[in-house]
Amino acid sequence: MSAEGSQSLAAPRGRPSHLLVPARTKTALALLYDEGLENAYDVRLKLTKEVLTIQKQDVVCIGGAPPGANHRTVTLRRQPVGGLGLSIKGGAEHGVPVVISKIFKDQAADQTEMLFIGDAVLQVNGINVENATHEEVVHLLRNAGDVVTITVEYLREAPSFLKLPLGSPGPSSDHSSRASSPLFDSGLHLNGHCSHTAPSSPSSPIANEPKYEKRWLDTLSVPLSMARISRYKAGTEKLRSSALEVLALDGASTGALQFSTAQDCADWLRAISTNINELTLQHMKMANKCCSPCDQVVHMGWVNERLQGADNNPQNFRSKFLALRGSSFYIFSAPPVSTLDWGRAERAYNLCEVLFKVHKFWLSDNYWLQANLYLGLQDLDCEDPRSYCFSVLASHGKSHIFSVELGNELAVWEKAFQRATFMEVQRTGSKTYLCSWQGEMLCFTVDFALGFTCFDSKTKNVLWRFKFSQLKGSSDDGKTRVKLLFQNPDTKQIETKELEFQDLTAVLHCIHSFIAAKVASLDPAFMDSQSVARRYMCSS
Repeated sequence: MSAEGSQSLAAPRGRPSHLLVPARTKTALALLYDEGLENAYDVRLKLTKEVLTIQKQDVVCIGGAPPGANHRTVTLRRQPVGGLGLSIKGGAEHGVPVVISKIFKDQAADQTEMLFIGDAVLQVNGINVENATHEEVVHLLRNAGDVVTITVEYLREAPSFLKLPLGSPGPSSDHSSRASSPLFDSGLHLNGHCSHTAPSSPSSPIANEPKYEKRWLDTLSVPLSMARISRYKAGTEKLRSSALEVLALDGASTGALQFSTAQDCADWLRAISTNINELTLQHMKMANKCCSPCDQVVHMGWVNERLQGADNNPQNFRSKFLALRGSSFYIFSAPPVSTLDWGRAERAYNLCEVLFKVHKFWLSDNYWLQANLYLGLQDLDCEDPRSYCFSVLASHGKSHIFSVELGNELAVWEKAFQRATFMEVQRTGSKTYLCSWQGEMLCFTVDFALGFTCFDSKTKNVLWRFKFSQLKGSSDDGKTRVKLLFQNPDTKQIETKELEFQDLTAVLHCIHSFIAAKVASLDPAFMDSQSVARRYMCSS
């Protein structure tokens, strides 16, 4: 996730105006998926501007003297109509406990006010059933007589298939299916073995007995400051279906949060991302108060970097934290939270000597097109399953490929690179590189005001000078040599200047950055100047 500085430029043309949504608070039910055990548990999510809280249901004592343990022993009186008034699921043969899956309103179990959907049955009339099969528990309950004492404990992490959706009892299952799966629901609300036909006294709570209530309790709070979101299963390129994970700066993780629909997952992804961005923006503003105007943080945030393995295995991505600050583009393994951290970047590149490139871009009709249609550049070999990718081409041909979770983040990174590069070009004014021309060691300068100048490194005599507008094309051998094609202002003839550089990539990117900044300075509203700059540079 990422956030941009307050002095942002206008949104690029052809983009939706709703790229960013306001910070928000919201709650919703979801499933917490245990990817190791392959079980999902019911949870409730509570999102605030600073924290994502995961809540789990538990049964709490709200009155009376609570027992020393979490166990509750409840006495049920079987009724001629409705029986015990509950149903169960699960069993030892399925590797799950027997759990109360339904409680029928105004019947025996409901009248006790001490039993809840999600209670694991531990004992029946003093007989331990924690390791009993479904049929064994059904048999005990059906033959326990008119007065049945059961001991239960609320199972906070009961697999979701053992519980019905909250507040929806529904009819019992057909017994013809038997207990062939943990989804089988034995309807113990039936009469069972009742020894008489006269109505028995209803089950009801005793006055001095403790009273219980099922509540959502906070179990994990994940701070959103500098947090990141991932929709991919850790260590794989497998996209989770309608699920995401939030990882805090301190390493705390929500685990895989599964939503009922892909739309719900997308809504939560946007909401959490927006709140993370707001907090990151606040952090940037605080940091910039202590920095000089030429060392301001323009943009920073989490991305995933594609790693190229030596064995050419399928692509792997690793989380990285990027920052655009002052004259540099930084790559971190963790966010910089102190002044010293800025000196611990994995890599740092001069902004004038890198080239930002979108692999796919956003259109108002929600379609993606290849970047070469947009930038006029040949696309890199980037056949990855991730939708929102960009690359940063640096000196000596080094390239980094990154992905983000949302299309609006891709647009924000593009705009931030344009702005940061524009600011750095204006601050720098010019860049000079050593080169050789016609066998002589010379200096080649790219100047924001003057254009291109070639002069003798010893005498400082200017050999030739051309404006940016006079550059009509270029070609290079991909190694050290470049041909720059300029139009003579007097003769209108094309003049070719062939130069050789030690780091050709850095020079070409510098030329591109200065031309893009020049175009943007002439028309500030038109910041998508990559393609315009490329009109003057047609690499072979």
